Amino acid sequence: MRFYPANLDALLVELSNLDETLALFESLQQQPIAGVEEIVPAARTLLVHFRPSAISFDALAAQIAARDIRGTAREPGKLIEIPVHYNGEDLADVARELDISVEEVIKRHTGSDYNVAFCGFAPGFAYLSGGAGFVVPRRSTPRTRIPAGAVALAGGFSGIYPQASPGGWQIIGVTETRMWDLQRDEPALLQPGYCVRFQDAGPLPLTRVSVPAPARQQASTLTEDYLQIVTPGLQTLFQDLGRPGQAGQGVSGSGALDRGALRAANRAVGNEPGTACLEILMGGLTFTCQGQTVVAMTGAQVPVDVMTADGQRLRPPLYAPFSLQTGDQVSVGSPTAGLRSYLAVRGGFVQAPVLGSLSTDTLAQVGPPALAA
Repeated sequence: MRFYPANLDALLVELSNLDETLALFESLQQQPIAGVEEIVPAARTLLVHFRPSAISFDALAAQIAARDIRGTAREPGKLIEIPVHYNGEDLADVARELDISVEEVIKRHTGSDYNVAFCGFAPGFAYLSGGAGFVVPRRSTPRTRIPAGAVALAGGFSGIYPQASPGGWQIIGVTETRMWDLQRDEPALLQPGYCVRFQDAGPLPLTRVSVPAPARQQASTLTEDYLQIVTPGLQTLFQDLGRPGQAGQGVSGSGALDRGALRAANRAVGNEPGTACLEILMGGLTFTCQGQTVVAMTGAQVPVDVMTADGQRLRPPLYAPFSLQTGDQVSVGSPTAGLRSYLAVRGGFVQAPVLGSLSTDTLAQVGPPALAA
């Protein structure tokens, strides 16, 4: 094992192969080390997040190194059967790469069970090991868009794209089984340790397959006091301190890029430090206040103009609270330094959290959508 500092509160453990990685992961799950908060497995590494106040880097590394993982095996997990239409556009290329027929690729892919080694890349994307033992290269040129439900191969893994996204794996088929669904208690269908068995669902053209897009958070119901968006700017998102601890489902921590500025905005209006704010990229946001509230702007150096309902033009300072009345219009100019600004509202915004957070992950489409007029 090799140990590398990944942050003040994280270390990276490098191992020889996937089997050793999964064995150590299983050991640390079965016999946890005090102070460890999250473990994220990959093909040959474990990323271990810990509380420095509870255990030091050196002490944690020593305890991990002392683990005897020889002969450690994971207990078989829940079996998930997934029907696949084997008509992927790379299926013939995969057969040529493996020097077997297309029929043999399908036979072997459906003829043995796979294990969910770990999740990553996107919410619900599981890396499946074992199975037929195929080893094929990634495409030399990744596709800009792979459809949701695409069943693909790369390296020694099989995988299923949970939603439309860029990708470089070799597509051999498609499934209509939804990999990621926020309406389920566990949104990710496949969890580390599960077993997966593919079934040949027959020849169905890709154009007839329909996998619903992941559900997005709908706009919140208007309350008595609200901000009416006039222009949303380049990109304005809801962000808080993110959703840590979800990496096992392939969900990134997300959250505000400038967390100090987000906390400062909340302090200015009397909120809890992690309350969701609006994260405004490169200014350009204009909104009209309906009701009475107190807000604060922090982060990038931007001019903030307030045109009051009675025609006065004000220029409130950054990092300080200012009150708004019904009809007041606020315009955020372009930054002279920095990129992102944070707008906090006293009492916070009314939105339903997704996996415990209001943060927006634009690639994974998790959390509230970007603001629009």
